[in-house]
Amino acid sequence: MNIILKRTATITLFFSLVLFACQSSNERVIARPNFALPPIEMKSIQLSYTDTNSAEWKEIARKLDSFYMVQARAGFNGSVLIGYQGKILYERYVGYANRAKGIPLSQNSPSQLASTSKTFTGAAILYLYQNNYIDIDNPVRTYIKNFPYPDITVRMLLNHRSGLTTYYNWLPMYYKSKEPITNDQVLQLMAKHKPPISFKANTRFTYCNTNYLVLASIIEEVTEMSYDVFLKKYIFDPLGMKNTFVYNPSVGLPHNAALSYRGNYSVFPNDYRDGVYGDKGIYSTVEDMYRWDQSFYNNRLLNNEMLETAYGPCSFERPGIKNYGLGWRMLCYPDDYKIIYHNGDWHGNNTCFYRFIKDNFTIIVLGNKQSSAVYRQPPVLYSIVKNADSVSGFDEGAE
Repeated sequence: MNIILKRTATITLFFSLVLFACQSSNERVIARPNFALPPIEMKSIQLSYTDTNSAEWKEIARKLDSFYMVQARAGFNGSVLIGYQGKILYERYVGYANRAKGIPLSQNSPSQLASTSKTFTGAAILYLYQNNYIDIDNPVRTYIKNFPYPDITVRMLLNHRSGLTTYYNWLPMYYKSKEPITNDQVLQLMAKHKPPISFKANTRFTYCNTNYLVLASIIEEVTEMSYDVFLKKYIFDPLGMKNTFVYNPSVGLPHNAALSYRGNYSVFPNDYRDGVYGDKGIYSTVEDMYRWDQSFYNNRLLNNEMLETAYGPCSFERPGIKNYGLGWRMLCYPDDYKIIYHNGDWHGNNTCFYRFIKDNFTIIVLGNKQSSAVYRQPPVLYSIVKNADSVSGFDEGAE
């Protein structure tokens, strides 16, 4: 990384004068401070359980258990947690973390979050923005010097309006190895070959994993830490997320991690894309994800202004309730009610993370055996708990 600030007052003054002289009257001097932000105070989010002794709740639990008995018979393998007002209402584990060894899923079995990982990448960028280490309206080139698209800003990466094409599509033309590729390698190939963009920047929304690969690399450039170290130091450890980590294929999985299964229980092998992080790659549990969810209600990481920014819809070209903010998908209803969520799909891991923020009501489903039926679970869970006949508007797509 280039050194921005020099060590002596004389040199600092000299460069300041040169920069000032080179700026026109309507240009802003971009100063990137050296990263020195202390981690947030270590106050783990403690989980508790709601009182489930009432007859009404026992009937709800019976219906939920009956539903998951049917799901298990249909092949569901995964974890589920439903929370309300900071307390766990319902938590169940169905199937195996490691079927060959007979190890069942448990509260300590992290599984791959797939694209739900983007919620962490987006929040980390906004945390740096909140603390003046990043301006999300700056061009990406401010932070990654050889980034070949001058019109794309950090915000456009966050809200998927950059026009970048997914790296899955063009990497095979330039990367012939079967070994996992790194973020740095992808960026080097992007700078060298400049894959064509899909559309002019900020003219429409198209969901693209490349956006969040680049965001993870921006975090590394600004903080001078690896992505996994930054998340552990500033998010996972402070929130007490002891079973959450960024996957590194060169290290492998810890013994308690859930394997990623195809529908027939064969294990998904790594491929070259598994070395990329930011768009996917985080492993977690439903309990740790509930800690992540609850952290936003007490401003542990982001203040209210940043949360409003994150939850603000950014694309209006197509009518409808579906939209995307900064790191979050959302369902925006005409009465101003919002559901903030993110699904995911990667190597047999199907994930659902739904947050009804006005009610502090949360549904988390992490499946580690390939099944698109996982995405149809949240509306059923909602209807059972809320005693609603039917629920419409949920997203039944993978991402």
